[in-house]
Amino acid sequence: MKCQSCGSAQHNVSRRAFLGTLAAGTAAGFLGQASAVHALGEPALTGVLKAAHKSVIVLWLAGGASQFETWDPKPGRLTGGPFAAIPTSVPGVHISELMPEMAKRMKDICLIRSLNTKNADHGAAAALMMRGRKDEAALSYPDMGAILGRELAQADSKVPEYVSFYTATEGRDFSKLTPSFLGARFAPMKIAENLMPANLKKPAEMSEDEHFARAQLQEQLGMSFIQGHDVAPVKSHAQAYARVHGLMSSEELFDISKEPAHVREKYGPTLFGQQAIMARRMVEAGVPFVRVSRAWWDSHSQNFETHLELAPELDRVMSALLDDLKERGLLERTLVVTMGEFGRTPEINATLGRDHFAAAWSAALFGCGIKAGAVFGKTDADGRAVVEDEVGAGELFATILRAVGIDHKKEYQVGARPVPLVNPGVQPIGKILA
Repeated sequence: MKCQSCGSAQHNVSRRAFLGTLAAGTAAGFLGQASAVHALGEPALTGVLKAAHKSVIVLWLAGGASQFETWDPKPGRLTGGPFAAIPTSVPGVHISELMPEMAKRMKDICLIRSLNTKNADHGAAAALMMRGRKDEAALSYPDMGAILGRELAQADSKVPEYVSFYTATEGRDFSKLTPSFLGARFAPMKIAENLMPANLKKPAEMSEDEHFARAQLQEQLGMSFIQGHDVAPVKSHAQAYARVHGLMSSEELFDISKEPAHVREKYGPTLFGQQAIMARRMVEAGVPFVRVSRAWWDSHSQNFETHLELAPELDRVMSALLDDLKERGLLERTLVVTMGEFGRTPEINATLGRDHFAAAWSAALFGCGIKAGAVFGKTDADGRAVVEDEVGAGELFATILRAVGIDHKKEYQVGARPVPLVNPGVQPIGKILA
C-alpha cells in the first residue's frame, strides 16, 4: 500500500528492519541504569517522576466480552442469562455478580454503556477500536499506542513508548497494530510469550567485553549510515534501535519475582495477572502505553461457562491493578481502559452462546482524567439498542486522548496533507472527563 506519507517504500523497509531487530532481541535503552530498575521494587517512585508523565494501560478483551455478563446485566429478561446483577458502591448502579470486586470499587471507575461501533467483524472491529476510525484507501492511520507513545514520550526517556502483550494465538493479528507514518520508533514492542522479550539475554558464550565491543561497532556504523542517509525513516529506525538496546541490561524489569508476595497474590497466578503486574511496572518506569490482552472471549457456544471462567479473572486482575496504582500514587497519572472489539448479542443461540454484537455494548475506564463513579449512556431493557447517549469508536478514542491531556484536534503533517488525530467533528465524551 502506498500512502501520502514521508516515503512509504523507505518507511516499510525501515519498519521491517526494526521489527526484525526486535525479534532478534537486539534491544536498546529500557532503563539503562540499575538505580532506575531498583526503584521499581519500591512502593512508589519519587513525586517528581510520578508527575513527569502520563501513561495508558489497555486491558484488551480479545474476541469480545459480553456486556450482559460484565457491565450491563439484564436479569429477569429473556436476554439476561442465568447470572444475577449485584449492587455496587455507586447507589442505583448494578453490574454482573461475576464482578464482585469491581462492584465494590465502582465509585472509582467509569462505565460507558452506550457504544455503537457498527462493526462486528473481529479484524475490522479490532482495528477500528485501536485507531478510532477506518483506514482510508491510500492512508493507514497509526493506532492508539503509536499516537500515545509519540505524544506522551519524554524526550530523554530510555524506555520504549509502546509495549503489547498478546500470548494467545487466537486473534493475535486482528488489530494490525501499526505506527504508520509516525515511523518505526513508535511501533509496538510485541511480547508474545510469557513476560520476557525474545532473546533478551546475551548468548552465554559471549563475554561482556565482546558484547560491549559489538554495541560500539553497531553505533559507529549506524551513525555513519545516518550521515549519508539523512531521511526520516532511517532516523526513526535509529531512534527505535537506541530505545531497545539497553533492555539487555535491564532484566530485572521483567522479573516479577522481585514483587512482594502479597502483591503477586492480589493479581492471581494466571498469565493475565502476571502481565498486568508487568504493565504496572512499565508505566511506573515511564512507558507511555501498554496493552495487555486476554483471549479468548469469543463465546459463540457455551457463553456462560466461558464468562464464568474469564469474568472472575478479569474482576480480580482489574481490581488488583486499580488498588496497586492507587497505593503507589500512580492512579492520577495512569488511565486504564478495559474493552474489546465489540460485545455479544442479546439473543442466546442454540448452543447457549452469544454471537458478535456491536450495536449496544460497554467499556470501563478509571484513573487519569476520568470522572470516578460515572455511568454514561443506557441500553433498552433487553440490551438490544442504545436509548441514551450513543457514542462510537471515535468518541471513545478522543476521550482517551483528552483524559491524558492530548488535544484531539491536533494534526500531523503527512506530506502536504494535515491529518487530524480523530475524524473531523468527533468530540470527546465531556460528561465523563474529570
